[in-house]
Amino acid sequence: MTDIDNYMTELGRRARRASRAMARASTAAKNAALAAVADAIERERAVLKDANARDLARARDKGYDAAFIDRLTLSDKALNTMVEGLRQVAALADPIGEISGLKFRPSGIQVGQMRVPLGVIGIIYESRPNVTIDAAALCLKSGNAAILRGGSEALECNTALAALIGEGLQAAGLPQDAVQVVGTADRAAVGKLITMSEFVDVIVPRGGKGLIARLMEEARVPMIKHLDGICHVYVDDRADLTKALNVCENAKTHRYGTCNTMETLLVARGFASGVLPALAKAFRAKDVELRVDAASRAVLKDAGYDGPLTDATEADWSTEYLAPVLSVKLVNDLDEAIDHINTYSSNHTDAIITEDHDRAMRFLREVDSASVMVNASTRFADGFEFGLGAEIGISNDKLHARGPVGLDGLTSLKYVVFGHGETRE
Repeated sequence: MTDIDNYMTELGRRARRASRAMARASTAAKNAALAAVADAIERERAVLKDANARDLARARDKGYDAAFIDRLTLSDKALNTMVEGLRQVAALADPIGEISGLKFRPSGIQVGQMRVPLGVIGIIYESRPNVTIDAAALCLKSGNAAILRGGSEALECNTALAALIGEGLQAAGLPQDAVQVVGTADRAAVGKLITMSEFVDVIVPRGGKGLIARLMEEARVPMIKHLDGICHVYVDDRADLTKALNVCENAKTHRYGTCNTMETLLVARGFASGVLPALAKAFRAKDVELRVDAASRAVLKDAGYDGPLTDATEADWSTEYLAPVLSVKLVNDLDEAIDHINTYSSNHTDAIITEDHDRAMRFLREVDSASVMVNASTRFADGFEFGLGAEIGISNDKLHARGPVGLDGLTSLKYVVFGHGETRE
């Protein structure tokens, strides 16, 4: 344990020192580092895929499920997204040093706010190697230093990515300690990282409920986090049928193991017979288990649907499945849909399918979630899709950052004052 303490303390000390250099780094240098990392990933695709293959082989030997393997896999598409994300972040405006709200006061001074880095950010994540690049890119561009602690199941891939990040930083004349990957799988390293308030300014956990719950209990460093992704789609009785079918199928079946996947489908009672049988058929074709309330079951049976149905329990409405399982419930109207969502949602992402503008605007105003959508799949709740280049995580908290956390979410504001020799009377 002493060795882990010393190791993590040294990482923290080096990160704090690097954060001071990153806070004064030029936009040109930061962008050059991002471009160099993107080029290195393109060049070393084969090396990265070989490292990932070794990680995948170990994960399969340990019996991890399909959703876990999917998150761990570094496909060609994932590599392309990494590269594009790095280049998108480089193309974004640099928020650091931006002054806003500058106003003269009666005393003659000018008061405004300047956007500045948070400092040192610790990111703790499990099976997604893309997080290594997303986190590094966003921390780098926002002038922060990062300590990345990926899961043991992706250690080889993350180590290979870390080497390329270091190469990019060095090529741009920036400190390689600005992005450090924890090189041990020992869980004690996490326990130390989340208590090093003298070195770490904020923790961003990206992982399962067990990880988040542990950190909420033990952390002494502030966190940007979300615990669950219990996402809803409500199909209104003024929905377009084609949009409803396409959006709902995508929201559930595009990927099962992500936090922005639909877990509960709400359907207006007056539109249920028109849309629910077709959706049930589409979900059955993809082996999605339907857990239905009594009203949904009756509509499906009346329509001649003969697929398997499971009775939903109260627990299903507050369950994040991360699997081919979907809860289905009929509601009377928009009011009941909003009430259900605000009762059971994890405040992550919720969507309405409707052609009624007033109802859409009510849904946007009254659903208390970090991302709220009209006629679009919940799967769009993602920093890359929102134009942030990447995301360091998603927050369903209400303070500091909410929703996908991009560059601005990794900064803070401080007051700045410009005077002309004024003194206070």
